Amino acid sequence: MQTVNRAQAPTQEKTHASACILIVDDNVDNLTLLSNMLAVPKYRVRRAISGAFALEAMEAFQPDLILLDITMPEMNGYEVCEHLKANEETANIPIIFISALTDNLDKAQAFAAGAVDYIAKPFAIAEVLARVDNHLKLQTAQAEVRRLQQRLEQYDCLA
Repeated sequence: MQTVNRAQAPTQEKTHASACILIVDDNVDNLTLLSNMLAVPKYRVRRAISGAFALEAMEAFQPDLILLDITMPEMNGYEVCEHLKANEETANIPIIFISALTDNLDKAQAFAAGAVDYIAKPFAIAEVLARVDNHLKLQTAQAEVRRLQQRLEQYDCLA
């Protein structure tokens, strides 16, 4: 069993702290509020005012996590999520829907589209921060599992 000493812990937290979050919402007030909320504690934040802009932004950079509104003109959040999940390069990016739609069918549709979580508006700052932090930690752990699995596969080929 491997232990982590105290000297290593800040480095791991620093890596997590540099995570980039893309917020997609057609409401500028929501973008600003969420942006300010997340940038202050520890995250780098990018914003997109529509689903189309979000998809364009993905060509320039890939965030570590996406907060995605559902109700947007032209391309709704479900469509954006399905598009990202269908692309091998963006499929593993966790998407958290953040929406005023609170019906159970809306939530089920969000998860069916590929979301990892769902936050109802109006939201509590502490809830958003906790969910974002948890999903970033989970994503980091999953990436480490994939890395270790690749190493094991290399050793199997050598045997």
